[in-house]
Amino acid sequence: MFKKLRNTTLFALVLLTVYSETFALSLQTDLINSNGQINIQYSCKGGDQIPLIQWQDVPANSQSLALVLEDPDAPSGLWTHWLIWNIPATETQLTPNVGLMGKNSWDNMRYQGPCPPTGQHRYYLNLYALDTNLTLAPGSTNAQLQQAMTGHILGQTEVMGVMAASN
Repeated sequence: MFKKLRNTTLFALVLLTVYSETFALSLQTDLINSNGQINIQYSCKGGDQIPLIQWQDVPANSQSLALVLEDPDAPSGLWTHWLIWNIPATETQLTPNVGLMGKNSWDNMRYQGPCPPTGQHRYYLNLYALDTNLTLAPGSTNAQLQQAMTGHILGQTEVMGVMAASN
């Protein structure tokens, strides 16, 4: 009896794990190629084109999404390339004029792609599912966005790509 109960419990745990992983928030983008490198057209060397970004399996109670592109390897510390919030949770991809845009580390309210000054840098694109729409004003900083999201994150996913400075 105990063995049968144990096997049933293990099966249920495996099934629950597979079920929860199957429906985890996920992110797809052509910012990063299949080798994990940043595609040049989305960098400062390629005109800072905005990449295609799509997602799926947004948690059911989500009200909005936030998107952040950061470089933790910048000489001056964490460098923000792009941030957008209050993307409707019903959206499945980033489209023009959706959400509110914040200031990047250049003090601009626009996408500015990867642009390592030296060495190789990692670039993280994070997507957050939130249980609310944030009351941040356009032009807010990444630090302000991170603080406003505290306690409201229902799900998070990220992709990482690398790019080296060219000599």
